[in-house]
Amino acid sequence: MAEAPPLSAAGRAALERGDFAAARRLAAARFAEVSGKAEAHFLLGMADAETGRVANAIAQIEQAIAIAPHGEYRAQLARLYTLVRRDGDAAAMLREAEAAPPADALGRDTMGCVYARLGDHDAALPHFVAAVELAPGNDRFRYNQAATLSFLGRTEEAEAALELILARAPDDARAHHLLAGLRKQTPARNHVARLRVVHGRSPPGRDRLLTGYALVKELEDVGRGDEALTHLAAINAAHRRALAYDRARDAAIFDAAEAAWPLVAQAPATDATAEAPILIIGMPRTGTTLVDRILASHPEVESVGELQALPLAVKAASRTRSRNVLDPETMMAAAHADAAAIGRDYLARAAHHRRNPARRFVDKFPGNLFYAGIVARALPNARIVCLRRHPMDTILANFRNLFATGSRYYDYSYDLVDIAAYYARFDRLMGFWRTALPGRILELRYEALVADQEGESRRLLAHCGLGWTEDCLDFHTHAGAVSTPSAAQVRRPIYRDSVARWKQHAEALGPARTYLEAQGIAVD
Repeated sequence: MAEAPPLSAAGRAALERGDFAAARRLAAARFAEVSGKAEAHFLLGMADAETGRVANAIAQIEQAIAIAPHGEYRAQLARLYTLVRRDGDAAAMLREAEAAPPADALGRDTMGCVYARLGDHDAALPHFVAAVELAPGNDRFRYNQAATLSFLGRTEEAEAALELILARAPDDARAHHLLAGLRKQTPARNHVARLRVVHGRSPPGRDRLLTGYALVKELEDVGRGDEALTHLAAINAAHRRALAYDRARDAAIFDAAEAAWPLVAQAPATDATAEAPILIIGMPRTGTTLVDRILASHPEVESVGELQALPLAVKAASRTRSRNVLDPETMMAAAHADAAAIGRDYLARAAHHRRNPARRFVDKFPGNLFYAGIVARALPNARIVCLRRHPMDTILANFRNLFATGSRYYDYSYDLVDIAAYYARFDRLMGFWRTALPGRILELRYEALVADQEGESRRLLAHCGLGWTEDCLDFHTHAGAVSTPSAAQVRRPIYRDSVARWKQHAEALGPARTYLEAQGIAVD
């Protein structure tokens, strides 16, 4: 029978305050106790994890679980597995933890976070609810609950949770940012006045970005578009100055995708899989989530969200040791690998995010555009859909959206001309794929989809090898989770508000237009 060791309050307090030396001393003391060995391994593992020694941490906590399969240990091990991209092991550990979930709030919150990282927001929510019930004063746990409620379309509940956080912590930037995005604000119901005050006192850095984007979003919602763009330009310019961004870095990745294709085309593809996933690619903020929702409304399809499975499979095949998942060295090295093996690895990684394996799945990670050639060889039955949107609206939409600030892949998005340069390379790459992969990629125009929803949806389904169903016209009623900035929009029927929005700001967008025209890209 497994030992059930007493947990160490002192050890957890040391971890909480960042005193890892104390945690290690307490662990050493627990090793001397007959009933303390599991807890000692756990404390050492957590100290290792917090100091960046994740592999050691995993080994320590695995030993703790071998002695005592405690719910808290399993929750933390599942979290560590996701950090090293062992999503299958994380999912298996969660299943084991469900038999005896952690009794503490942190453990339940951790389980919720791991489910969320795996894209299973329905499974995450009960754990976040439990964490909040166990620690009602912890705003971090309540924020996680609110975010998951928003992904699931439970807007009013998310709003109530966020207002409770803000009542206690009026300057909580994450709460303000999430609250602004929950719905389209109106002149009669908005937070503009409050956001002006909070943004004005936000310190430089992430908090100022979050409150600034929240204010800009709400100003735009209530019809103050010019004021919103003026604020946004100042906020983005300040952040851009703090970045060491070089357009040449992104250009080199686009160049490598093109240069690698002749090698990919001739590389072996042994025993390629017959599975037929659907990949949605393109620039961000061009309608990828809308198309994902349309497809996920089909009874034979499920969405798995935006996966990193393909970039990780390519990185693994390349065997490069660079820290970046995507870089020219990796693209060129992977071009020599067996493409079918990359396809099988991709499907294995994606499997941990699927809920119904009998259905085909949609992966809507826009950045898979770099791997279209590999997909064509690795997954011969895969269907690829590229969203295209008017270049000026694409530039404006990217400029208005705050992407993951910790990711260097979105550093282009804080300057209009940087975005124009990125768009020009995207446009060139799509022209390259059009020639290299005739018929493999359906280029779907956002404006055409908005103007003729049924006609373009029929074309979309036909390309994906799916029969027609009226369900796809009612995509906004689909109950699946949406964890992108488009969540509020795609819970509404198709609307035309975003078409030609750039014309309202034509003067401010002038430098971007000039850049595109110099590249031979028409904007009228």
